[in-house]
Amino acid sequence: MRTLLQRIDRNGERYLMLVLYCFIVFVIVIEVVRRFVLDFSSLWGEEAARFAFIYLGWIGASYAVKQRAHIRFDFLTRVLPPRAAGGIFLFSEFATLVFACFALYWSLDTLGTMVRFDALSPALRIPQAWFAAAVPLGFAMMVVRVIQSAARDVRNIAAGRPPYTGTLLFD
Repeated sequence: MRTLLQRIDRNGERYLMLVLYCFIVFVIVIEVVRRFVLDFSSLWGEEAARFAFIYLGWIGASYAVKQRAHIRFDFLTRVLPPRAAGGIFLFSEFATLVFACFALYWSLDTLGTMVRFDALSPALRIPQAWFAAAVPLGFAMMVVRVIQSAARDVRNIAAGRPPYTGTLLFD
């Protein structure tokens, strides 16, 4: 059981993003063929792909927090000693955690309103709350990843190792 949880922790977002991306590509290709070859299109295809893309974006945001792949200015952390750079990374993790907690709270409030009014999606005719749940889910995943990153930073500072700088967008 422990190894399963470790595998999910290590690659969960990547697999979810892969499945969602493949679903989006499949639906879009099918819809293009239906529209231009069969001269017929469905209502559900575009809406299903759009909502899958929303989930893909929020899960990807969580993965970016985990990998420190989000956009940042890192010229200062590159010239500082490892301990000071780790402190700056910890401060940024704390700021991200505060923002994510506020956003999680307010997105849950919005989700609660959608559940109370029982809004349905136009084409799929299922509750829109299922799609609005992507926002609090994404922020909840970000909170977990920020806490994990902060713990990693504390361990690195205590051991005297340089901080984990993550994945660079341009190298």
